[in-house]
Amino acid sequence: MSELSLQALTTDNLLVVIKLSDTLTDYQKSCVAPNMYSIAEAYVNPGNAWPRAIYLDDIPIGFVMLSLVPDEVEEPDKSYYLWRYMIALDYQNKGYGKSILDLIVDKCRADNKDYLYTSCEMHGDMPYQFYLKYGFIDTGMVAYGEQVLKLAIRTK
Repeated sequence: MSELSLQALTTDNLLVVIKLSDTLTDYQKSCVAPNMYSIAEAYVNPGNAWPRAIYLDDIPIGFVMLSLVPDEVEEPDKSYYLWRYMIALDYQNKGYGKSILDLIVDKCRADNKDYLYTSCEMHGDMPYQFYLKYGFIDTGMVAYGEQVLKLAIRTK
């Protein structure tokens, strides 16, 4: 059985993770920043950004980055913010997206966080519907032109 994991970025996986952005459709590229940009943001925000490669067994299939000190939420000390999240096109629609969110929720619980926030573009159904189906609620707030969503960790 295949195993999903979140692994640190290294010199061995950096270029592969950067190139995963090229697998996305044009619509998907309009919804998430390129991994190269996200990794640069992580580099200049070392106390805040938690970047990880998404692995399926020993193959990098995506990228995720949390904000550990979010400033765009109501309860920053009780929350993490899902800053970036992408899975390579060939690995989408296989249930991995939900499983990776489960791993992120596990990290939130381990770090005693009550909420996980994220935001998304609203010019299409995805990823908005994906997050709602998982259990996020729409806060009605907008940050950086994106709709802000909130997941209560303790009840999940």
